[in-house]
Amino acid sequence: MDNLKFDEATQKELATFFEREQAQARVNSTVHTLTSMCWDKCVTGTPGSRFSRGEESCLLNCVDRFMDTSLYIIKTIEGQRSQQLQS
Repeated sequence: MDNLKFDEATQKELATFFEREQAQARVNSTVHTLTSMCWDKCVTGTPGSRFSRGEESCLLNCVDRFMDTSLYIIKTIEGQRSQQLQS
């Protein structure tokens, strides 16, 4: 198995596949982190069939802030990368 050689097209296809899988794993990890963090912060009692108004509002705000922060971090990193590439 160590001696397998792939042509260039197959190597590119495998690289694309692995990149997609890694991206999906990052999304799953982010969703898990978001769910756990917001749940711990916002759900204060034993959940029933519906969230209380306060819990629902807290969950929505928590998700919004998490997404805002994530987008800010991504934009900042992309800006730093583009500055490095221009240098």
